[in-house]
Amino acid sequence: MTKSFRDMLDNLEPEDLAYVEQRGQEILSEYLTLQELRKAHQFTQEKMASVLNVRQENISRLEKRSDLMLSTLRDYIQGMGGNLKLVVEFPGCTPVILKGFQDFDADGVAQ
Repeated sequence: MTKSFRDMLDNLEPEDLAYVEQRGQEILSEYLTLQELRKAHQFTQEKMASVLNVRQENISRLEKRSDLMLSTLRDYIQGMGGNLKLVVEFPGCTPVILKGFQDFDADGVAQ
């Protein structure tokens, strides 16, 4: 008789279950696309378009790109209520959050 995944989880010790849940969240946080991130926060493309004052088609195109400007990505994340941070990682070193990037308005003026 085969066991379901749910049955296996139900039989884990609490500390093992906590580890599985934590690791699952780590994996999700590392590999979410913009579209998956938007959906996880219960935003539709139409809602994002409204928040960012663009057309829905622009959101669709933006989510398929891999070469976004940082300001575009920052606006997208902030539109969902998040905060964008840039983290630099080198092997054997502690990750560093880059600072010194100023926020610019639509005209390129530092805020």
